[in-house]
Amino acid sequence: MISSLRGKLDALTADGAVIDVGGVGFRVSMPTGALTALGTPGKDVKVFTHMHVREDNIALYGFASSEELWLFETLIGVTGLGPKLALAILSSLNPEQVTAAIATGNADMLDMVPGIGKKVASRIILELKDKIGAGWVA
Repeated sequence: MISSLRGKLDALTADGAVIDVGGVGFRVSMPTGALTALGTPGKDVKVFTHMHVREDNIALYGFASSEELWLFETLIGVTGLGPKLALAILSSLNPEQVTAAIATGNADMLDMVPGIGKKVASRIILELKDKIGAGWVA
């Protein structure tokens, strides 16, 4: 399992980055806010990662903080919510907005995310309300 990467930012794409670690370029999909925080190519960076393994694909998802990584991993634990939808949520809303929406039961805020409808938003709140709790609301 790859839990973090530290290296030089090689390139930025619309939905991710390539990070050179000892001569090996790792393609990492990231939320928009984390991509912005990386800066410009050539800069030394560190990202917290989640390695997602399926039969036909191995993908790395990267985050600016361990808290953002924890929220991503919590979101993909929801029935029917995969890493691409979880990434879409974290690209559309910052972690504080996501946790506030879940803790307060605000399905309308989650429903604004492309690919998330009322049904999925309600499922996210139902399954995560106890995990997220009011303690996470900033």
